[in-house]
Amino acid sequence: MDVQSKGAVLALHYQNDVLHPEGKIRVGLSADSPVRGAVIAAAQALLQGARQRQWPIMHVRIAFRPDFGDLIQNAPIFRNVAAIGAVVEGTWGAAFYESLAPDAGRANEYVVRHRRVNAFYGTQLEDLLRIVDARRLVIAGVATHSVVESTVRHAVDMGYEVTVAADACASAQPAEHEASLRSMDLIARIARGEAVFS
Repeated sequence: MDVQSKGAVLALHYQNDVLHPEGKIRVGLSADSPVRGAVIAAAQALLQGARQRQWPIMHVRIAFRPDFGDLIQNAPIFRNVAAIGAVVEGTWGAAFYESLAPDAGRANEYVVRHRRVNAFYGTQLEDLLRIVDARRLVIAGVATHSVVESTVRHAVDMGYEVTVAADACASAQPAEHEASLRSMDLIARIARGEAVFS
């Protein structure tokens, strides 16, 4: 990766319903799973690394109306979100996990709301990335095999050079996480820790 290229971090779905032990989705992990703590710690380090380097951060959240009138339930994942009443706009569950929330004091952190699997679909994400002149992206979030992989594939098709921050991603099943990383390895760089910025 060209270290001179301007970079940005895409932090996907670091929200209470997705990550918190009391959330409605909880990444599909048990409340006491050590995987959750490891992912949160890696995501904190990723955001801190971006802030130290003055990289823009796009905090992407998924949220729907209380009646789910803006949710197209054409896929099992969306039907399940409606069935369990998850990520409802204005609720604690749809809010960012506290230690992974945007820093309101920084000018180059942005919040993008989306309603599909791919973070680019129907959002201003592409416009924001053009405004900050990003040429390479570090992408991380939950879950690896859904929003992360879908967003990575779209970003690569748009011409971005992409790195997946593997340790800041998770799926309910480790096998799904690893299979998704192997699949994305064909089109993106897979890295961990500080290596994502090199």
